[in-house]
This record gives sequence, C-alpha cells and structure tokens, in this order.
Amino acid sequence: MQGFKPSLSKVFAKRIRKNILKWSNSPFKSQEKVFQSLLKNGKKTVFGKQHSFDTISSHEDFIKKVPIRDYEELKPYIDRVVAGEENILWPGLPLYFAKTSGTTSGAKYIPLTKKSLKNQIEAARNALLNYIAVSGKSNFTDGKMIFLQGSPTLNHDHKVPSGRLSGIVAHYVPKYLQKNRLPSLETNCIEDWETKVAAVVEETLPQDMRLISGIPSWVQMYFEKLKEESGGQKIMDIFPNFDLFVYGGVNYEPYRQKFEDLIGKRVDSIELFPASEGFFAFQDRPNEKGMLLLVDGGIFYEFVPAGEIFNDNPTRLSLEQVEMNVDYALIISTNAGLWAYNIGDTVRFISKEPYRVVVSGRIKHFTSAFGEHVIAYEVEEALRRTVEKYPAQINEFHVAPEVNPTEGLPYHEWLIEFEEFPQEMDLFKASLDFEMQQLNPYYKDLLDGNILKPIVVHPLKKGHFNLYMDSIGKLGGQNKVPRLADNRKLADAIKAFQ
Repeated sequence: MQGFKPSLSKVFAKRIRKNILKWSNSPFKSQEKVFQSLLKNGKKTVFGKQHSFDTISSHEDFIKKVPIRDYEELKPYIDRVVAGEENILWPGLPLYFAKTSGTTSGAKYIPLTKKSLKNQIEAARNALLNYIAVSGKSNFTDGKMIFLQGSPTLNHDHKVPSGRLSGIVAHYVPKYLQKNRLPSLETNCIEDWETKVAAVVEETLPQDMRLISGIPSWVQMYFEKLKEESGGQKIMDIFPNFDLFVYGGVNYEPYRQKFEDLIGKRVDSIELFPASEGFFAFQDRPNEKGMLLLVDGGIFYEFVPAGEIFNDNPTRLSLEQVEMNVDYALIISTNAGLWAYNIGDTVRFISKEPYRVVVSGRIKHFTSAFGEHVIAYEVEEALRRTVEKYPAQINEFHVAPEVNPTEGLPYHEWLIEFEEFPQEMDLFKASLDFEMQQLNPYYKDLLDGNILKPIVVHPLKKGHFNLYMDSIGKLGGQNKVPRLADNRKLADAIKAFQ
C-alpha cells in the first residue's frame, strides 16, 4: 500500500508538470517576460544607470549597451557589493554570496538574491516532481534521501554571509523532506571529505535509502566505502529500495558502467545543470539524453558560437536564433545582478520542441595546441563509444597535448584511471583514436597530414586521481578534475604524483 507522501506528491507533481509544459511550449514569450523584468529591476542600480538601461527595450539594444563579461571583468562591481554597498548590480543587497574557487584573483563571490535563491530551490524541487509526473514513480518520497554536498557552515566576515551553494541550499530544505533527508547537520559540516564520507556511510548503512544525489565522483567514493564496510555487498543489497540517482556537475556516461557494477542494477537517473550563477536546466525525460532549458526561472540567455567567444565582437544570439548541434558559450543575465555574464560552459541544443541542451564542455577546458580545438563532449563521447566496443571500467581521465616529445611526432596523451582494463589495450587505443577522428575532423586532418601521431594512453592505478586531488587539498567539495587541458601543467603533475 502506498504511503501518504507518495500519493500527495503525485497530485503536486501533476500540477507542476502542467506549469512546466505551459512555459516550455512558449519559450520566446517566457524569455521576453524575463528579459523585461530584469531590465525593470536593473534600471534602479549603479550598473543599470552606467549602461543606460532606460534606453534598452530589445535584445539588439542590450547587445549595444552591455558587453559580455566574465567574473574578472565584473569583479569591480561585485567587490563593491561584498563591501556592503547597495543597489550596485541588483536592488538592495543579496541574501548570500556563493563562494567558489578558480579565478586568477582568488575566490569568486557570486551573489544570491531572494529571487534567485527561490529559483534555484524550485528548480531542484521541480526536477523531482517532473520525474514523478512523467514516470509515475513516487515511492522514493517514503524513504531516506541523501544529498552529498558542501558544508552548510556560513562565513560572516562581510555584511552578506557567504558559503558553498550546496551548503546554503541545505538551509532551505522543505519541512516535509527534513525527516527523510540525510546526512545529519553535524556530518554535513565536516570539512575533510574522506572523514565526511566515512561519517555518511556510518549514518546511512542502517537506513532505507531510496534517492541518492551528488556529483558522480563523490557518489562513487561513497559507494565504494559502503561496499568496503558491508563486506563487499552490492548497493542494491545494502539499499534494496534505492531506485533514483540525481546528479550534476560532470557527464555521467564515463561513470555509468562502474556505477552499475557497484549498484548491481540500472537505476533511474536525473541530470541537473545547476551552478552558483543559476539553475539552467534539468532532465525532463528520465533516462533520455538532454536537459530542458529553464526559460522562466529569472535568467535571460544569450548564446555565442564557441569559436567566437574570444572575439572582440562575437555574435550574440537569442534563444530564437540558435541552431541544433552547434556548440555555444552560455551567456546569462540574472535576477541576482549578473549581466551578460560568461559562465564558462558550452552547450549544444539537441531539441527545439522543447529546447533541450547537453553540456558540451568548458570554454577554458579544451585541447587545441595544434588548432584542433577538441572539447569535453568529444573526448567523453569517444570514450563512451570505445567502451561499448571494448568493455572497460574507467574511474576518471584527463587529456593533454604532448607538443615536444623526446622522439617522434607530437600527440594527445590520455591519462586514464582504469578500474578494469580492456582485454585488448591496443584495440582499445585504436578505437579511441578512430572515434576522436570521427568526432573532430580537424584532429583527423592533423593525423592524415602527419602533424600528429595517434593517441597515447597512460594507465593510472586505481585511486590515483583521488590521491592526487587529496594531496593538493581539493578532494571532494565542488572540485572536479578537468577532463582536458590545452597545456601539460595538470597532466605532468598527475603523472609525477606517486
């Protein structure tokens, strides 16, 4: 007999699904409404006055008045907000700053306003409710759920508190989910990732876990620890009712085979596309590729062909102008005061009815030492196709160019951490190189022209990536190993680490 929560959630899910269909079937109208609302609020700010928002009425006007900026270029405005000045990028002050790392000047402080945080929380909720409405499955709401995330501890050094986005969101878990949710606040506040995973395992082993969420690499560590503590059991034996995996942050496909082996069965999954800057998309059809772009969530989108993003005057397209299967740098303007902001991700549309995207890579994560401009989507897809033909289990990988080898032609080096090696490594390597040629014609031309030789695979022992990340203090949290780079800095550090 179905419990109260699963029955009630189906009713709520039906209502949410109806609303999703309404705005996703009118994407241009939804985006125009968001655009005009942002401009109306922005007119009152320092940024809006400096960029003549009162003269902007169309996307064409916006392009002329507001240049694309990344964090470093927007930082002078953000610094003023951090210092406590009001009405700089958005009316008033933000509720929080989501603090992230990775810029040339240290930590990034991404503003979260009351409206933007509400959009973040509702998007995550709606992803689950949409799944219930489409699949008819709601029993997970009657059991325990775990969200592997950053510490909810906040920093109060400035007028506006700051913390990790996932930790901030943890303070807003709905009351109806609080009894279902794990880990405990005490465990969630543990900073050291390995200590935290051990504590999570201890808390969850005796529980009826039904939904597990997190970045795949984090969840893999959690599953492996569960297996170790349970004497080698599969996750399906430890948690027989576990049937939904929710993830984001990286492509799941390279992890899928390893996960299915650890779990012992295939479970439904939902991919999310969240970031500190906004919640952009979620998978609206279980186990089918592509995420529905959230066109009514307080974010106005622009799309720049990936090859033009570093041009002085790149082409800036609205949603109505995009084409299928083209890589675009994602540019956003938000109700947290980010204006024509380059988040660094590239997306590719795989559907227009409705608009669905896949994340194809990072602007800064590519390999183009020879003009080939290989992106994350291509290396991940090549590896997926190869593993289908020559089975192997892969934990993590990184691709970098070798421009000055000690002998022979230059090449792309793949550092791959194998859980299980392919039976025929030479055939595996040949297949991987062939798939790269199919996905990137520039790479093929370089091979045909004897500019490059075929890829070199450098196998790494199990656990190598985690040990390396731990050695530099970046294990867990929001840290992920870049899948590829345009230089050898990371590759050489990983290879040198023992």
